[in-house]
Amino acid sequence: MKEHEEARSKNGFPPSQLPRDPETGYFLDVPARIREIYTHNCFMADFFHIHIDEIHCGGAQVSLHIEHDKHANHRNVVHGGALTALADSVLGVTGASVGEAVVTVSFSMNFISNVSFDGTVRMISKIKHHGRTTMVILGEMFDEHDKLLATMMASMMNVDKIEGIPRKW
Repeated sequence: MKEHEEARSKNGFPPSQLPRDPETGYFLDVPARIREIYTHNCFMADFFHIHIDEIHCGGAQVSLHIEHDKHANHRNVVHGGALTALADSVLGVTGASVGEAVVTVSFSMNFISNVSFDGTVRMISKIKHHGRTTMVILGEMFDEHDKLLATMMASMMNVDKIEGIPRKW
């Protein structure tokens, strides 16, 4: 355990052997680096099995396969907490897409429609504001038939830079 902790950089991210630009030091494949970081996120990877589908500068898409035995509430519909966890998961990935380690300051979710079981839900995000200390991220959640399920707005605090990922790429 101690060796694992020592192998992490000062901001807690695991080290990488991915290739970098020799002049800038930036990773040549930024999405691969972000995926590498999030493979160690037990909440996303092990507990919820949230998949990172796409990453681009300033946005991302994550998805979750909805399963009745894992995501149903007492009324036999998908629990809003499962959908909120998916929405919250896209935030860190989105911040990382511009080289920021972020934490959630405030989060608002508007549920529009519920989703069927045994389908896939995806959350698409984009940065609306990227300041020196804060960031605002907007998101929309869709089912596999492109039906809008929810919208999200979050204010994030930029707590650290992610070494090797530029603000623009």
